[in-house]
Amino acid sequence: MAEIVEMPKLGFDMAEGTLVKWNKAEGEKIEKGEMLADIETDKATLQVESSASGIVYKHLVEANTTVPISSPIAIIAAEGEDVDLDKLLGGKAQPAAKTAVAQESAPSTSSTDVAASKGLTGSSSTPEENGFIKASPVAKAMAADKAVNLAALDGSGPGGRIVKRDVEAAIQSGQSSPTGQAADTQASGMRAPTQAQIIPGQDTRIPISRLRGAIGKRMQESNQNIPHFYITRSYDVGSLMQMRKQMNEGRDKGNKVSVNDFVVRAVALALQQFPNINASLTEQEIIQHGNINVGVAVALDNGLLTVVVKNTDQKSLDQIGWETSQLSQRARDGKLRNEDIEASTFTISNLGMYGVEEFSAIVNPPEAAILAVGSAQEVPVVENGMLKTGWRMKATLSADHRITDGAEAARFMQHLALYLEQPWRLI
Repeated sequence: MAEIVEMPKLGFDMAEGTLVKWNKAEGEKIEKGEMLADIETDKATLQVESSASGIVYKHLVEANTTVPISSPIAIIAAEGEDVDLDKLLGGKAQPAAKTAVAQESAPSTSSTDVAASKGLTGSSSTPEENGFIKASPVAKAMAADKAVNLAALDGSGPGGRIVKRDVEAAIQSGQSSPTGQAADTQASGMRAPTQAQIIPGQDTRIPISRLRGAIGKRMQESNQNIPHFYITRSYDVGSLMQMRKQMNEGRDKGNKVSVNDFVVRAVALALQQFPNINASLTEQEIIQHGNINVGVAVALDNGLLTVVVKNTDQKSLDQIGWETSQLSQRARDGKLRNEDIEASTFTISNLGMYGVEEFSAIVNPPEAAILAVGSAQEVPVVENGMLKTGWRMKATLSADHRITDGAEAARFMQHLALYLEQPWRLI
């Protein structure tokens, strides 16, 4: 029997979503759980699974359109089934879909993109205009990772925009080149963003993307409504750096353990003793979570996204590193699922790979706290009255004073030192 597929609600505050791409064409077979479409929300581009098996009988909306949640977007039917659409949809009118606009917020934005955001699309099919390159966020991220020159590609998307398949084709044809980025970013989720192309004397107007708009709104509300307090501590990570070096000897580059992996596991184990730090706040109560799900900030071209390692305290360093790497790559490729970004109970933001010594982060509501991690640096230290060099790393806890207080937060940071300064406890 035919079933209606609706625009899912991917997050408590989601009101509408943009159907970016159909992964299954009309008439194509699909199994329950297979990826039907890519949906862009305020937070990310997510992959949506089919709720039924059969044939994709009909797409009710075109790609690159925005529809409200719970609106019909597709029909799944049995092979050979004759479907009466009017009867099946009944009172569920097809959504008043609108063309998705102002979705490009990466630094390279053309005047044609701006015109398109106002509904003034032109007929040009060239991806490069006035020195700017028209490309989707996923294509830009993939090109940056694989060192593909976007200016050399012909776009097959709307208006000549370069899309993911164009970059994939370039990679397969050998148009990518080795890159010399020397950042230990594999498991931390951070990487260098695409650089803006600035023309002297000419302003560039970049439409605000869904993600950037959501970040701004959420962080403004957090900063205004949550009584933050901050605690900074310096950790002796000499043993950690030595253990990491030993663990990575002989490993492939893609299989190495990062400093961030140590931090994530150390935080997860420390949270076991501090339920008020692994908590969230509602209007009626404080919820001390039974699971420890650590969110890790991932830097994308158009903003910051948090991916979630579930049950982090139950996973090894290698498991955490592999999972974080997979989640980060899915975020850059626009292939996240809703469960990849939901249900975090504590967040870590690590800017150490950029040489940042220390910083303070804004609490990610409704969580109780967030840890901002700086770089591990070899610096002069005094031990037993003697001046020597040693490895130090600073971290700052930002916490919600409605849930916890300074003394408890300080004890958490002290307990965290047991794992960061005696890393064998993490094995």
